[in-house]
Amino acid sequence: MMMLSLIVLAAGKSTRMLGRNKLLEMTHGKPMIRHVVEAACNSKADEIIVVLGWEADKIRRALTGLRCRLAVNEEFEKGQSSSLITGLRQIRKDAQAVLVLPGDMARMDSLSINKVVDEYNINNGLIVVACYNGIHGHPILLDRQLFSEIMKITEDTYGLKAVVKKHETEIHMVETDTDNVLRDVDTPEDLDWLT
Repeated sequence: MMMLSLIVLAAGKSTRMLGRNKLLEMTHGKPMIRHVVEAACNSKADEIIVVLGWEADKIRRALTGLRCRLAVNEEFEKGQSSSLITGLRQIRKDAQAVLVLPGDMARMDSLSINKVVDEYNINNGLIVVACYNGIHGHPILLDRQLFSEIMKITEDTYGLKAVVKKHETEIHMVETDTDNVLRDVDTPEDLDWLT
């Protein structure tokens, strides 16, 4: 089987959360970020890298005991692109592909992650995206052929979205049958549907 890495992006400042760190909000008895990383750890991904930034020590404590490696993006204020690059620098050299999962996908489940992994293992697509009713969600898997392109992304050039758009004819979409792959948390109101 191919070696697959999964990067959880957990460095952002939760700017729309009115000063609260959304990743530390409690959902079903545990911090949101722990729920997301547990889903990743229970998936078929071979290694989990969590990229920290804002309030890194608090996030680190929330992940105590989980099978993941932590990387700190010292330039997290530059945006998600810099965090993805930080994570990509940390993955194993023999990784054939990387899955990217934002830390605010509060209802993420390992089954959805595994559907993306299985599609890649069967068809070796350049890009594999979890979707629900045809709408792109997360995680997104990127083959190592794209790593050099990803290492050059910036927020100014639309980050990872630009890489995905450039290769849109090669995207494999995987229907997950759940909107867990679409639902992220950005505002205090978004937390309401979690409780």
